[in-house]
Amino acid sequence: MRNVTRSAKLRYKHGMNELAFSAPAERNKKPILDVLRTLLPAQGRALEIACGTGQHVVWFAANLPQWTWQPTDQTADLFPDIMVRIGEARLVNVQPPQLLNVLTGSWPNEYERHDLIYCANMLHIAPWACCAGLMRGAAEHLAPGGRLVTYGPYLEDEVPTAEGNLKFDAALRAENTDWGIRRREDVESVAHAAGLQLAARHAMPANNLLLVWQRPG
Repeated sequence: MRNVTRSAKLRYKHGMNELAFSAPAERNKKPILDVLRTLLPAQGRALEIACGTGQHVVWFAANLPQWTWQPTDQTADLFPDIMVRIGEARLVNVQPPQLLNVLTGSWPNEYERHDLIYCANMLHIAPWACCAGLMRGAAEHLAPGGRLVTYGPYLEDEVPTAEGNLKFDAALRAENTDWGIRRREDVESVAHAAGLQLAARHAMPANNLLLVWQRPG
């Protein structure tokens, strides 16, 4: 799943703490929140997969205070930084981060259902099998009417790929042969096999997409 060095290349001095920091997460958190506001009811339960530095979950929780948030990641390397961010923001609606690897099939709070499952910038820096694991887990752990939201770069049939995304894809595959920007249509096929369908496609800044998945009907 998420590679820590890619999700948090920088560390910066923040008060008395030196925290992992993702510049892309800082740039895209507001545009993503703007779309989430149009999708979500006033309150609910959210699970974030591949939470990285925690910048997204802290931002969303502060701006959607009637929602409870559970951040997760494959490794606990950045959990101390996330706890610092939660404490500095004085948030009471974010649970301590937990381990979750979508390939294992063992999700935290196994018997709880989530109104939102959110996963940003994971699919292109993870083995392709993680896509199926994400979709199967989301289909099992979404509450009735719940949504899976994925965010990141995608390739699309009949849509010209931005030069920046072509270079990014080549760099990813050179770094790790299991990585690479995924075709939206391939992701859609895997989601359909798990019982989810693409409900909305939102074009985002920097040639990214926010995709909304849910059960038919």
